[in-house]
Amino acid sequence: MPVKVYKRNAAGRRGMSVVDRSVLAKKPGEKRLVGKLNKKAGRNNLGRLTCRHRGGGEKRSYRLIDFDQTKKLSIPGKISALEYDPNRTAWIALVVYADGDKRYHLAAHGTKVGDKVLTADRTKIKAGNRCRIENIPAGFEIFNVELKEGKGGQLARSAGSRAKVVSTEKEMAQIQLPSSEIRLVPKECFATIGVAANIDHSNQKLGKAGRVRKMGRRPQVRGKVMNPCDHPHGGGEARNSIGMKAPKTPWGALALGVKTRSPKKYSNKLILKRRKPGRFSRRRK
Repeated sequence: MPVKVYKRNAAGRRGMSVVDRSVLAKKPGEKRLVGKLNKKAGRNNLGRLTCRHRGGGEKRSYRLIDFDQTKKLSIPGKISALEYDPNRTAWIALVVYADGDKRYHLAAHGTKVGDKVLTADRTKIKAGNRCRIENIPAGFEIFNVELKEGKGGQLARSAGSRAKVVSTEKEMAQIQLPSSEIRLVPKECFATIGVAANIDHSNQKLGKAGRVRKMGRRPQVRGKVMNPCDHPHGGGEARNSIGMKAPKTPWGALALGVKTRSPKKYSNKLILKRRKPGRFSRRRK
C-alpha cells in the first residue's frame, strides 16, 4: 500500500509519514482470538531489567495467530477481513473456514477481502496458500516458513519479508532467507506462498519522539553525558572525549570492534551460506 505523507503544518508533522491503512477493517478484533497481554518493560521472568530503554506505550491485546494452519488441512477458507496487529509489523487476515471456524493468519501481499485460501500438502501456487516446500517450484517467494514439521512458521514473518526456494532436488530443500543466508530445511515443512503483507512498512517515518514513546521505547542517553558512577564514559568537563582507547558498555565490557558472540553454532550443519562469510563461516564439501 502507498505511504501517506503529512503536510508540514506543525513541527511534529514535518517529515512524518504513515502506511495507508484504508484497506484494513475498522472494527475490533475477533473476541475469541484476542487475549490479554501484560506489560514487561524489558524485564525477565525474575522481574529484573535485562533490556534498557523499554517501558510505557499504548495498551495492547494479543492476537492469537495460527502460524501452523495444519489443523485445517484441505479445508478451504475465505478472508473476511484484513486487520492491524499492534504486536507485529505485518498485517493479519481473519479467515473463515468452510466448517465455520475462524483463525488469524499472517496476510500475504496482494490478498484482499473475499479471497479464498487453502492449506494442503499440494495447493495451487497462489499468494496466501500454504503447502509443503517440496511442492513449491524453485524460484518462488515464500514466507512464514517452518523449521521443524508441525511446529509452525518461524522464518520470514515480519512485514515485507520473503524467502526463496532455491532447490528441492535432494533430501532437504535449500531456502534463501531474507538475510541472503542459504539454509537447509526439511522438505516436509510447510510455507506460505507469496510475500508478507505491509511491504511499505520500512518506508514510513515516525516524525516525532511521541510516536516512538507510544511504541514502548524510552529515550536513550549517551554514556559520556552521565556521571562516572553511571557509565564508564561518564565524567569530565563539558564535551570532552570518553578518555579511553576503546568504548565500553555500561558494565565495562568492550563495545565496538570486538567480537562477543560465541563461534559455536548448533545449527551450523544446516547452513550452506552465511549472511556474512568470514572467520566462522562454514562451507559444505
